[in-house]
Amino acid sequence: MTNSARFDRGHTDDLMSFLAASPSPYHAVANAAERLEKAGFRQVAETDEWDGRSGGRYVLRGGAIIAWYVPEGAGPATPFHIIGAHTDSPNLRVKPIPDTGTRGWRQIAVEIYGGTLLNTWLDRDLGLSGRITLADGSSRLVHVDRALLRVPQLAVHLDRSVNSEGLKLDKQRHMTPIWGLGEVAEGDLMAFVAEEAGVPAEDIKGWDLMVHSVEPPAYLGRDRELVAGPRMDNLLSVHAGTAALAAAATSGAPLTAIPVLAAFDHEENGSQSDTGADGPLLGTVLERSVFARGGTYEDRARAFAGTVCLSSDTGHAVHPNYSDRHEPGHHPMPNGGPILKVNVNQRYATDGTGRAVFAAACERAGVPWQSFVSHNSMPCGTTIGPITAARHGIRTVDIGVAILSMHSARELCGAEDPYLLAHALTAFLES
Repeated sequence: MTNSARFDRGHTDDLMSFLAASPSPYHAVANAAERLEKAGFRQVAETDEWDGRSGGRYVLRGGAIIAWYVPEGAGPATPFHIIGAHTDSPNLRVKPIPDTGTRGWRQIAVEIYGGTLLNTWLDRDLGLSGRITLADGSSRLVHVDRALLRVPQLAVHLDRSVNSEGLKLDKQRHMTPIWGLGEVAEGDLMAFVAEEAGVPAEDIKGWDLMVHSVEPPAYLGRDRELVAGPRMDNLLSVHAGTAALAAAATSGAPLTAIPVLAAFDHEENGSQSDTGADGPLLGTVLERSVFARGGTYEDRARAFAGTVCLSSDTGHAVHPNYSDRHEPGHHPMPNGGPILKVNVNQRYATDGTGRAVFAAACERAGVPWQSFVSHNSMPCGTTIGPITAARHGIRTVDIGVAILSMHSARELCGAEDPYLLAHALTAFLES
């Protein structure tokens, strides 16, 4: 590479640790908060009165985190530079009445979350993670990171056409994990979770639990130039955004905008929740920051008018076995740098002015970048970008990292791209 951003494998090593330690959105925001605490940030409660002093702060709500750093001299109308991301990934989530089974097998009832590739959850050793809510209203994280569950595939002898006609899975009948033998007993799973969490079973009044693959992230390839791991969509961006915000807050560089990390939950099912990008959380935090610094509604309007958000999510690298599914003139490759995502039908929020913002950040960082657009006959997905732009009137640019196997239980990216993304995001926050 002939630019100034020389690949630092230490960043990718840290990403792999972050992925392994963040099997649920609740773990992801807790781990992001821990990293920000080390950079001098402090948590503020939404129910408390906020002050306008300089420094780093963050708000946690469920599986979402909003963090921001107010530099010295920031006025009420100072704009924001926002990194947007999401903490959730498609997976299998535990139902309200979880204990089920048939024919002498004990199983756990699950609901499909998001647009997951169902077959990637078959024949994997699965753990259990998420949070439980106790009788006093407090929550506790749960992370059973060992082989506990498995969704067994039907043997080829009992499905002779599977290789010629393709695997056909019914979400209700075929995706229920097994976790033992014997009679089904109501309350069995919660008794197990209570023991793992070290609390009395009767104290558990609610839960948000999900399964995860216990196989750790790993470098792949002869030269270890690739990384395979879970939840890259979109914890890769959460990790990069956290690193960029911490770097901007501690670099000592003069900041003309207030850097922000907004990592939302529920992107994979539409973002319509109190912790999703289509909820009021981001707007409320930004407004309160303006008002805490003595601002008026006029200051709020001026600040939002000058604000820019880089909505960072994963995109599709060209697939060597299915290159016909990609736009012929746009073939993003792993380790080619972050991608600029464009869709004129506003599935992505990028326009020409946004392209200029992103290109300038990459140039300052010495980072190469690529363009992504979907094949005209393959309509693309969407992100939090258009939602953020429409809800808050904020200029938004959709970017990310090119990966393979999106929405699989295990995805693949270039080993250099996480660092390059974080480097570009840091330059954007410090601009």
